[in-house]
Amino acid sequence: MEPSHTSSEDESKRKSSKAIALIACVLILLFAAIFLLGYLPRRQRTKDIVEAARREAHGLPVVIVATARESSKTVALVLPGNIQPVTEAPILARAEGYLVKRYADIGDRVKAGQLLAELATPELDQQVEQAQATLQQVRAALAQANANLQEAKANANLAQITAKRNSTLVARGVLSKQEGDQSNSTYLAQAATVQAAEANINAAQQNVGASEANLRRLSEMQGFKKVRAPYDGVITVRAVDTGALINTGSTLLFRIAQTNTLRIFINVPQANYMDLHVGDRADINVRELPGCTFNGLVSRISGSLDTGTRTMLTEIEIRNRDNTLLPGMYAQVKLVVNRSHAPVIVPGEAVVTRSDGIFAAVLDGDNRVHFKTIDLGRDYGQEVEIASGLHAGDRVVINPSDEVIEGVRVKPTPYHPGSTGRPVKGQS
Repeated sequence: MEPSHTSSEDESKRKSSKAIALIACVLILLFAAIFLLGYLPRRQRTKDIVEAARREAHGLPVVIVATARESSKTVALVLPGNIQPVTEAPILARAEGYLVKRYADIGDRVKAGQLLAELATPELDQQVEQAQATLQQVRAALAQANANLQEAKANANLAQITAKRNSTLVARGVLSKQEGDQSNSTYLAQAATVQAAEANINAAQQNVGASEANLRRLSEMQGFKKVRAPYDGVITVRAVDTGALINTGSTLLFRIAQTNTLRIFINVPQANYMDLHVGDRADINVRELPGCTFNGLVSRISGSLDTGTRTMLTEIEIRNRDNTLLPGMYAQVKLVVNRSHAPVIVPGEAVVTRSDGIFAAVLDGDNRVHFKTIDLGRDYGQEVEIASGLHAGDRVVINPSDEVIEGVRVKPTPYHPGSTGRPVKGQS
């Protein structure tokens, strides 16, 4: 019975050994699978990173490039301005007195010569009466001077005849020499009286002329008792009412504006003033009148730039026969200017701003980078005009990175608007 027991134990040991060996094989296969699934991808990634670093170290930088193009020959300028009447004047009184009657008020449209107000001028009326009396006095004095002249001439004529007659009698010995000398002296005195009378007449005539001029002046001043409109227009200010005391040259009665023609003053930038000319068309829009465009013309250009804003004052004239536009309105003026020298235009991302100026990175025929100094023109947001420094057809780098330096050779790729402007570094 003992051999049978030993055989069963050996069989059990053999089975146990096979199970252990199987488990070991399974564990070895499991560890091998884990190794293959983890190590090999990591090794490949490391290899890819090393390869990318190698290409980055030895490959050409890739840049996005846009081509500068010529801007439009025409440019639209939209500038703000205030509408003003072409003629506006204050109406002041030329005569002192009191306002008796007012015939116009704010907003009234009046014609040239239309009666606006009437004044009572008692002091002026008295001055006119006094001037009339003074004129009558000086005219009477002139008449008296004429009478005195005639009398002096008659006396001088008689004295002359008497002196001649006595001179003959003295020669004959009838009269003494002293009597003859007295006759000559009397004649000379009468002749001097005639000269004095003529001088008095001249003075009296001048007095008459002065008095007549003063009376005319006062009479014309009386004409200003009636205040009339100087031209067709609208009353924009009425400053007095009935009974108000009016002082000459200082009391504002009305303000009148001529609104059938209006004007707008705008400030044209320095970059565009050379292309602006008298007679150029302007379109005027007012926010309160949507859909309405009013036509105007450039009527005057100041010819001098403001040193503070570097703009030129320009006047736009507008016909306003239907009185739709009102003085004081805010308006937008659109000018279409034909430019003699159109600048080039590039994407705004091509502009490089540094402490020493504004530049653009330009590629030459060998795809090497050269930084050029530029002057900016109008900024359209996504694009910007270059006033100087670039030419149409130049290839400019978009958002140049730190690798893009002067003289470096790069690999260009086309620019597509809306892209980030940053290529993948090291791309070959």
